[in-house]
Amino acid sequence: MFGGANLAADKIFSGLGANGIVMRRQLLGVLFSFSVCLNLAAVAQEKAGPPWWQHAVFYEIYPRSFADSNNDGLGDIKGITSKLDYLHWLGIDAIWLTPMFPSPQVDFGYDVSDYENVDPHYGTLADMDQLIAEGKKRGIRIILDFVVNHTSDQHPWFIESRSSKTNPKRDWYIWRDGKSAGQPPNNWTSLFGGPAWQLDPAANQWYYHYFYAAQPDLNWRNPEVETAMFDVARWWYRRGAAGFRLDAVTNLFEDPELTDNPLVDHQINAYGDPVQQEIHNLELPELHGVLQRLRKVSDEYDGVLIGETWTDTLDQLKLYYGQYGNELQLPIDFRFFAVGKISAPEFRKQIADAESFEGQPVYVFSNHDEPRQYTKYGDGQHNDQIAKLLASLYLTLRGTPIMYYGEEIGMENNDPKTKEDVQDPIGKLGWPKDKGRDGERTPMQWNAQPNAGFSQVKPWNPVDALYKQYNVEAERRDPDSILNYYRNLLSLRHTNPALLDGKYVALNQDDPNVLAYVRSYAGKYVLIVLNMSGSHQAIKLDLPSKDISAKSSKVLLASFKTPKRGNINKIDLEPFGAYIAQLE
Repeated sequence: MFGGANLAADKIFSGLGANGIVMRRQLLGVLFSFSVCLNLAAVAQEKAGPPWWQHAVFYEIYPRSFADSNNDGLGDIKGITSKLDYLHWLGIDAIWLTPMFPSPQVDFGYDVSDYENVDPHYGTLADMDQLIAEGKKRGIRIILDFVVNHTSDQHPWFIESRSSKTNPKRDWYIWRDGKSAGQPPNNWTSLFGGPAWQLDPAANQWYYHYFYAAQPDLNWRNPEVETAMFDVARWWYRRGAAGFRLDAVTNLFEDPELTDNPLVDHQINAYGDPVQQEIHNLELPELHGVLQRLRKVSDEYDGVLIGETWTDTLDQLKLYYGQYGNELQLPIDFRFFAVGKISAPEFRKQIADAESFEGQPVYVFSNHDEPRQYTKYGDGQHNDQIAKLLASLYLTLRGTPIMYYGEEIGMENNDPKTKEDVQDPIGKLGWPKDKGRDGERTPMQWNAQPNAGFSQVKPWNPVDALYKQYNVEAERRDPDSILNYYRNLLSLRHTNPALLDGKYVALNQDDPNVLAYVRSYAGKYVLIVLNMSGSHQAIKLDLPSKDISAKSSKVLLASFKTPKRGNINKIDLEPFGAYIAQLE
């Protein structure tokens, strides 16, 4: 390794006599020690393996709707703990809990009034400690939803901040004078309608809120805010949390000059506000410094950071990984999420983007803010097949999948039928254009008993009418159910080296109906063929052009009846059929 160094040392020290010989030996000793350290570090890394989150399957839980242990109509922590055995059986490695902190519940927990406690609706800190401990016994880590952009207006920090202009915490939030009497400081609008500024008559100043007025934005330009929030992260890490999903992380900074946002033509949103290009209050470059420093905190505890990172381009998404991989390990790629239709060319494009750089891709199909994939992608005729198809797609790709509770049993949206049924403030403001998010937050369907086994009393949100057909108990008994397909697929993902670490190789890239690819690892190939059309398809694979030699395939999993061994010269696919096989 150091042959060149030897020659260089000879030339440098040859004229220095005895002293030169000593100096030469010292230099080579240092270089040798450095080489040994490097080798030991490489061996240690090889033995340690990849970080725990690299192969993990994450599962988002909306706690209000998962399991009600005390029969008050609301899900709770003890309810989640009671279902850990189910999650372990399914094959889940980590669960992300949407906010369970004390909150006035203006935005169902995303308005936090105390970051270091648990809302009594959900239980106690002791209950949370038990959940973390019981999860650890089953190899399931707990990820918390960290609302970093804003607090509740009932948080002690904000109560102090608004008490007077001279309060030490005044600058923990964004206070400004209006442009003129009764006029906010600029034209920025709230995501939930109306101005993004709220007048406090006592001080005759406005405070900024990107979301509801009851959710004032923190001032991350104040170092005291960063210190306080990082201390919150450490507090939960010490209690056993394995990481955080960072809510609204793109919102942390605003233009200090409060420059007006430009308007988009003459477009009007669901709340009657002009649509803006939010270039002065979203994705400002200063937020990356915060993420780098938070990553250092997280690394102290082997934690993971997941980002709610809405971006329009791949270049924007790359920024959240950090130039040296030193920001978020898992920024969510919502461009994949937003495809919104069953399309081989569209998904092929998104996958190619994700594979064009070294960062770990993050794939999501639905969550607590967006319609369930069963509803979003279903065609009304092949919904079950499409559910298995989408699972086969994002659970066989390189990257991190984040499932949403109930997707594994084919839960659909149950949207409010009238404005009077709406509970989500977004739906109340935006009805009927925007019916809110109640539909994707309905109770988990455990069995065919009243209230789907979620609770013995009327749930806070109505159970879907199809719960007697689509529930955990019924589907566990049916070998062809969506649930058992998910379980088999997750088992395959966890045990097959090619699906864990294999390279993605795209096949038949001009096919408008079928998405086909191989995961290649150590000379082994797993083939994934997905029919993204409502008609039968027969496909001949273009393997030779990828230097892949195979004569036949052994089926590992398929969503339709097919011979266990197949002819790779022609693979017949049923409508929306998924075919996963080992090439031989």
